[in-house]
Amino acid sequence: MSGLKLVIFDMDGTLMDSQDFILLAMRYAFEKAGHPPPSAANVLASVGLSLDAVVASLLPDLSAVETKRTADLYRESFIELRAKMGAEAKAPLYPGARDALERLFAVDEILLGVATGKARRGLDHAYKAHDIGHFFETSQTADTHPSKPHPSMLHQTLKDTGVEAARAVMVGDTEFDMEMGRAAGFKTIGVSWGYHPVSRLGAADIIIDDFAALDGALAEMWS
Repeated sequence: MSGLKLVIFDMDGTLMDSQDFILLAMRYAFEKAGHPPPSAANVLASVGLSLDAVVASLLPDLSAVETKRTADLYRESFIELRAKMGAEAKAPLYPGARDALERLFAVDEILLGVATGKARRGLDHAYKAHDIGHFFETSQTADTHPSKPHPSMLHQTLKDTGVEAARAVMVGDTEFDMEMGRAAGFKTIGVSWGYHPVSRLGAADIIIDDFAALDGALAEMWS
């Protein structure tokens, strides 16, 4: 049996605070599509889902064709913001995130990965902007998987690394992350600084308030 352990992180709301650009791109997309702008609270409540699922949650009465059109307009808007304002390059990592990644990466038996609702292009930009891509053994995006909380992304991380689900942990800020982790047989750590309130993280095994607490939470799960 492999002695390897696996820690999978969500990106937006967990490692990186990109809410300003998410909200701005969504507002632009809705304006272009002729829809009333969604509230910030409703947008952030849906972060973590794949983009089509986000639009469907915000505008449930749209046809499938219009849902896709609005999602495509969001993608276009985010690309425009990336070109004009930097987007991922201007979205900061949360305090302590880099230090936590460096600490875990230095432990031989721990592998790290990402499972995000971002597209591959957006994740690659985030990796490059913050020079963090080298930390991750496996990276899963919404382009090639069903939306969270479907466990497909986490199943793939196990295939990529050879780690057993019982030795794997999902770290995220939304109930979708927690439900996805549970569905894949992972332990789950919820973070209190992200886009869902702690009250929505009921499926988490442990909730932490800062990255300094992550190492202890992982040690408790693996003890």
